[in-house]
Amino acid sequence: MHIDLTGRTALVTGSTQGIGAAIAAGLARSGARVGVNGRDEARVDESIRRLTAEVPGADLVPVAADVASEDGARRVLDVLPQVDILINNLGIFGSADPLDISDAEWRRYFEVNVLSAVRMTRMYLPGMMERGWGRVQYIASESAIVIPEEMIQYGMSKTAMLALDRGFAKKAAGTGVTVNSVIVGPTHTEGVEDFVYELVDRDLPWDEAERVFMREHRPQSLLRRLIEPAEVAHMVVYLSSEQASATTGGALRVDGGCVDAILP
Repeated sequence: MHIDLTGRTALVTGSTQGIGAAIAAGLARSGARVGVNGRDEARVDESIRRLTAEVPGADLVPVAADVASEDGARRVLDVLPQVDILINNLGIFGSADPLDISDAEWRRYFEVNVLSAVRMTRMYLPGMMERGWGRVQYIASESAIVIPEEMIQYGMSKTAMLALDRGFAKKAAGTGVTVNSVIVGPTHTEGVEDFVYELVDRDLPWDEAERVFMREHRPQSLLRRLIEPAEVAHMVVYLSSEQASATTGGALRVDGGCVDAILP
């Protein structure tokens, strides 16, 4: 399948590393002009240098702003007043005893993982609907369905994303704009390596630590390994394409074949 996004402008929030960077690379490789977003200008610039080396000739736009704040969202709009493809990837995660999570921490997860996506959708969806074409995606997680005991605050935020997907898809019905979420399983990023070592013996070599983590903490995975960021990006790029024009309001799985989840 040849996916051509030439002439489309995309924005990937939280795209200086991990899944976001892989998505930005995939969209750029398919010809899209891609806004690379992060809070720190130096990290955004470094990410663009790295992505340019990975995808020669990529059309990349630095967007240094904290989209979890209203001021940051306005700065994004100043840089990219029109977006055809919006990938709401920004998110935080971590483990915690559910009875020790403070009100402030619950609010932080909601504001960063959920409200930022609402804000960006509210900002760009009307223009997409007026133009008769657009793609909005939310990078959700299997934790939205199979809530981990040690990550309830994260699971809550990702379950909320599935509600955003369905609700905004209904708002955009019949306009040529599709709205979907991608349910991602445990993915091999630098941040996830740190998280794995919070739960398993730090003295284990990485390959063994990964096997122990999957066996003991994510036994529902049929892959029985961490997913690579590029594997998530492939789904996102497809959903951003003309070929996915009949897919909307969906929760598409890149979760390693989760065995005990009932998904929409």
